[in-house]
Amino acid sequence: MRAAVVETFKEPLKIWNDWPDPEIGPDDVLVQVKANGICRSDWHLWQGHWDWMGFSPPLPAVLGHESAGVVAEVGSNVRRFKKGDRVVYPFGQACGTCPTCAQGDQQVCENLSMSMFRGGGGFGEYSLVASADVNLVELPESLSFVEGASLGCRFMTACRGVTAQGKVEPGEWVAVFGCGGVGLASVDIATAMGANVIAVSRGQEKLDKAKELGAVHTVQAGDNTAEAIQEYTKGGAHVSVECLGTTATWMPSILSLRTGGRLVRLGMTGIEEKGILPVPVDLMVGKELTIVGSVGMQARCYPEMLRMVESGKISPSSLVTQEVSMEQLNGVLEEMTNFNTLGYSVLTME
Repeated sequence: MRAAVVETFKEPLKIWNDWPDPEIGPDDVLVQVKANGICRSDWHLWQGHWDWMGFSPPLPAVLGHESAGVVAEVGSNVRRFKKGDRVVYPFGQACGTCPTCAQGDQQVCENLSMSMFRGGGGFGEYSLVASADVNLVELPESLSFVEGASLGCRFMTACRGVTAQGKVEPGEWVAVFGCGGVGLASVDIATAMGANVIAVSRGQEKLDKAKELGAVHTVQAGDNTAEAIQEYTKGGAHVSVECLGTTATWMPSILSLRTGGRLVRLGMTGIEEKGILPVPVDLMVGKELTIVGSVGMQARCYPEMLRMVESGKISPSSLVTQEVSMEQLNGVLEEMTNFNTLGYSVLTME
């Protein structure tokens, strides 16, 4: 198959015309990728980050984990899907049998799998989906493959983070730190939940986009970010959604909370922090703050999100700012290095 391949970390991807098609097992399917979002997590992996988590791909590798497409081949044990079905799926694929899956938390499965580590991700023409009956979701005819690809990681991560983990309620103040792909999705979803959203970013273009998506107020990130939010909300945010993962956003996202506030951590750290950040524990105790992590979303929860998309209540398509070819992937990754991307760039195969 044709694929954009990482041969060396930080070096431009190379187009291969003879990358081997992933080989499926009896519980798997092969998906012909029609569209794939280009996520900052792909950038981290391309940079060679996250080795401290044991999460660095052996090279050469085909990245890409926000995919939508058509079922091309079905394993002998798969019962819920057939060749030709339009599908989307979460970036993390659960086994469906471990104790964690049994309690419904497939997003943190003890045997989590990813297509890019099993023969090829969405930067190639075909991608493997493990345990398809657990992880595949039918993509409604009313939604395009580009819209489907936007749901594979950033949007659905924000959706579960805001709703299930953040438990955002109508009328609450919600401060969203970092207006990249996850952050802008969080603005859209929290607004749809009836919250009053404050968007925080260094980039004015991203703040303008957040306002377009429903943010009632924006704050240019700086030394006084937390104080500005405390003052504007007359006591602090009920919920902070931390989407960037860096030291620069971590502490302000905590300090901007009111008493009893909740922080939802969606962002992952980079090479500088390597997963370690300071925590103001006395403030946590004194104000009874809650800090909760959130990663991805289970395939079983997709139907509710898809109904919200179909009804127009939330709009991942409004975050798609460009569609690119395989040959243009390197340009997008380079722009991510300089934090110059806005919204979602989507790789399309047709």
